[in-house]
Amino acid sequence: MKTRIFVSALAAAMLTAGAASAQKVVAVATNPQGTLGFLTGIAVAKVVTAKTDITARAQPMAGSSTYLPMLDRGEIHFGFTNGGELQHAADGVGTFAGKKQGNLRALGIMFPLRSGVAVVGDTGLTKIADLQKFKGKRAPTKYTALAIIQDFIAAGMANGGVSYKDFKGVPVSGLAKGALALGQGKVDLAWVPVGSGLGKKINNQLRNRGGIRYLDLDPSPDALARFKKVSPALRLRLIKNTKIAGIKAPTHVAEMDYIMLTGKSTSEELVYKVTKALIAHQTDLGKAFGAFKRNKVAQMGTVKETPYHPGAIRALKEAGIKVNM
Repeated sequence: MKTRIFVSALAAAMLTAGAASAQKVVAVATNPQGTLGFLTGIAVAKVVTAKTDITARAQPMAGSSTYLPMLDRGEIHFGFTNGGELQHAADGVGTFAGKKQGNLRALGIMFPLRSGVAVVGDTGLTKIADLQKFKGKRAPTKYTALAIIQDFIAAGMANGGVSYKDFKGVPVSGLAKGALALGQGKVDLAWVPVGSGLGKKINNQLRNRGGIRYLDLDPSPDALARFKKVSPALRLRLIKNTKIAGIKAPTHVAEMDYIMLTGKSTSEELVYKVTKALIAHQTDLGKAFGAFKRNKVAQMGTVKETPYHPGAIRALKEAGIKVNM
């Protein structure tokens, strides 16, 4: 009899332990494999798993336009997006027209994301105003998995005094597809992350044509106003490192915040532990993915587009980081 009781108790304990362990496995939604978003998720999952009692796993999906509603509904634990798309989600406009994602909550800014309008090197174009010579050419459009990219390209065009009406639209499914289309000769310009593996790949594809070249965005007041009117989340950043694929000379590119998110219903303790780990292990994040080396921890609390999760607020304040309330 005692043996039966012991075995039953042991089995119950094992089931309880198993359930508790399962609860600690969390999903980190990312963009498709090979993208900057995917590499960000891999780095976060690696650090959280190594530095906490939580097992985090990167889960690639079609794009953030797909998984933000899942975060909002509490169907997945964490994910990422840029400041422009987050503003659209929070306001219920653009991609999310009539579908305001009011339950999204911020953990913090991961790092600044830099991208720009790129063309093939042998076109002779060097600055964004040169697109006026490119009227009638092909430009990627639609971006069904990440529609905000079309807004970013439109902002770049506005900066140079042109618009999508001046080009032939070529529908693409996502950021990577639109950028790869440039390397494949299917479009004549594209939005390409600066310093990314994707940029390097396209640059290599076009090595016999001078690689890719980022067009220098115009920082003058009027051009900047046109740029910001189309996409307020974007700002300009001067890149001087000519070792970066596509940077042939000091070039102004677009910069925005890349933000980690969760849902309102995610437990405070879980968000607290994850945020605390990200704050404390910036060096490890940088080793896992170089983009994190651009991050400034003090800026993690500056997200404006959506409220912070209480767990993130707790971790950030403990670390002495001011949180935008």
